[in-house]
This record gives sequence, C-alpha cells and structure tokens, in this order.
Amino acid sequence: MNFVWSRFAELGVDNLYDALALRCRVFVLEQGAFLDPDGFDRDAWHLLARDGAGTLQAYLRIVDPGLKYAEPSIGRVITAPEVRGTGAGRALFAEGVRQCEAVWPGAGIRISAQARLERLYADHGFVQVGRAYIEDTIPHLEMLRAGRGVDHLN
Repeated sequence: MNFVWSRFAELGVDNLYDALALRCRVFVLEQGAFLDPDGFDRDAWHLLARDGAGTLQAYLRIVDPGLKYAEPSIGRVITAPEVRGTGAGRALFAEGVRQCEAVWPGAGIRISAQARLERLYADHGFVQVGRAYIEDTIPHLEMLRAGRGVDHLN
C-alpha cells in the first residue's frame, strides 16, 4: 500500500473525491443511510492507502485534539470490500497510529469503534472506556490508547 497523509486543504480534488466515494460506498451503501460529512473533515488529517495501480483501497481520518475528544481521534476507518481480510485495514490503522504519535508525541488516542472490531483495536493497544452505545444503528465502544506517561484511563 502507498500511503498519502494530508490535511484537508492539501488533499486535492482527486484524493477528496476518492475518499468520499469510498466512504459513501461503505458507510452509506453497506451500513445504512447517515450523514457522513459531519463537520470534522476540515479539521482533520486524512490517510489514504492506494494499491500499486493507484486505486484507493483504504482510508481513515484523524481529528485534531480538542474537537471531538481531548485526544486526537482516529475515525472513518474503512477498507474497500475487495481487500478485506488481506491485512490492508490493519496496515492502515497501524500507519494512522504512527502518524498520531509523530504529530502528537506522547498523547493518547481515542476512538469510537464499532463493537465488532474491538479485537482489532485492542491489538493496537486500545482498551474500552465507558459503556457500549448505539451510533447510526450500530453498536459502538469508546476506546482509548493511553499516551506515554499516562497511567490511567479517562
């Protein structure tokens, strides 16, 4: 996978179009109708993963700390259906964690995870905080990866 890491304003129209098309394909067509553009995209980093042919296969965004949560927040994590089960999603998420650590050294990372993916995120050091909840008709968990020097979970 070839990663493209960019702020919203630097994405360019092709990357933006591809990201929104994949998000729509997965979040709206597969998972049911909801409003994907939620106001956080402009204040986020975007990580796109393209295959050797240049096709977007996976995507996530990282919302700046203080906007959604106190910590940076990884979200909108998706892989194209044709690459699920290949490790593309794990590679994408690991790269997202690395980027968070580079931009916000020592900070924790908070996510709103689909409950069915708890193990994937646990494998990256995330633990559930709080109770499960429903978001857009899908069970979710708030999860936190504590930052360096943090010895408790909020």
